[in-house]
Amino acid sequence: MSSTSTAVGRSGTEAWRALRVPLLVTGLVVLGLLVLLIAGAARTSGPFSPDSADPAGAKALAALLENHQVEVTGTTAYEDAIDGSADKTLLIAPGGSLSRSDWEDIAMAGWGHVVLIRPGTRALELIAPGVLNASSTLPEDSRSPDCDLPAAVKAGTATVSGVSYSSAGASAACYGDGIHHTLIRLETGGKIVDVVGSPKTFTNEYLADDGNAALALNLIGTNSEVVWYLPQYEDDGYDYGDDDDSDGPPLVPPDVRYIAWALAFAAFVVAIWRGRRLGPVVPEPLPVIVHAAETTEGRARLYRRSRARDRAAAALRESALGKLHTAHGIPRRAEPTAVVAAIAARTGRDPAMLYELLYGQPPLDDAALMFLSNQLDLLTLEVRHP
Repeated sequence: MSSTSTAVGRSGTEAWRALRVPLLVTGLVVLGLLVLLIAGAARTSGPFSPDSADPAGAKALAALLENHQVEVTGTTAYEDAIDGSADKTLLIAPGGSLSRSDWEDIAMAGWGHVVLIRPGTRALELIAPGVLNASSTLPEDSRSPDCDLPAAVKAGTATVSGVSYSSAGASAACYGDGIHHTLIRLETGGKIVDVVGSPKTFTNEYLADDGNAALALNLIGTNSEVVWYLPQYEDDGYDYGDDDDSDGPPLVPPDVRYIAWALAFAAFVVAIWRGRRLGPVVPEPLPVIVHAAETTEGRARLYRRSRARDRAAAALRESALGKLHTAHGIPRRAEPTAVVAAIAARTGRDPAMLYELLYGQPPLDDAALMFLSNQLDLLTLEVRHP
C-alpha cells in the first residue's frame, strides 16, 4: 500500500498574523523595561559610590548627609571635579586613575574643602603637599581620635583600618598609633584638605559602628553641597608613574551587569517564542497499515524477551476484566469481591477459583502464563455465549 504525503506549512502572511501580537507584546515589555532601567539607573556605581547599597558602597553616608540638609551630587565626570566653588566640598573617592595635569587642575579649581579618600602619591603631592604615605597599614580597631580636630572630638572613637599617613605641617592628625594616622587635616592654598586613609569607616557596612557616622557627618558635611567624584580609568590616565596605589582598570566594567540582564531577558523571550512554535499535534495518515495483531505480537515478544510475566499477566487480566465489566454492566471501580460474585452467579463457577484467576499472583513460568491466558479466554467466551 502506498500513500502520498503533503508538506503542511504557513505562508508568510499567516506567520505574520500569528506572530504580530506576541511580537508587539514583547516589544512593549522590552520598551517598558528599558524606560525603567534608564529612569532608575544610578549616576554612579561601584565601591564607595553614593548610589551603591553594597557593603562596600556609601549610600548610607549620602542619605545621612542629605538628611542633614547637605546636597550630595555623585558624578564620574572629570569636568565636575574642576568646576570648583569656595562654598562647596569636593570628595574624591578611591580608585580610578588621573594624570598629573588632571590633579593639577583639580588643585587649582578653587574648592573650599577637599576630602581625599585613600589618595595616591600623586594626589598627595599636588593637593595635600607635605602629607606622606607611611607605607604601612593599621589593623582594624576602634581607636580614639587623640587630636583636637572638632569633627573627631565630637565623634569619639571610630573603626579605622588601612593606609596611614604622616605630616609635619598638618593642623590635625587623628586616629593612629601615635606616629602614623588615618586622618590628616591641613590648610593649603586657601582651602581645607582632609586626607582619609580608611574608606571602610564610611561604608555601608561600618557606618553604624562606633562614632563613624558622626565623624563622617562632621568631617564631610561642613558645606551645604558635596560633589562626590569617582575617578575613572581614562586613556590618558594610565601613566601610573609614582602612583603605586593604583590597581589599574577593572577587568569587568561596572555596566556589564546591565548588559547581562538584557541578554538574559532576550534569551527568555526567544525561548518562549520558539516554544510556542511547536503548537498542537497534527494527525497524519500512516504510510502503511499496522494491524492490531502485529502490535500485540510485538509487545508479547518484548515481554517474553525481558521475562516480564507479571506485566503480561496484568495486561491479559485487564483485557478480560474490561470485557466482563461490559458484559455484566459492572462499574469500572467496583470492588474485586463484587466483580467475582457477579461473574460466579452468571457462570456457576467457584468464586475462589474466579478470584485467583482474575486477581491472583503472577505466573511463575511460561507454561503457567499460557494456562492463564487460555482460562481467561474460556471465561470471556462463557460470559458472551452462556
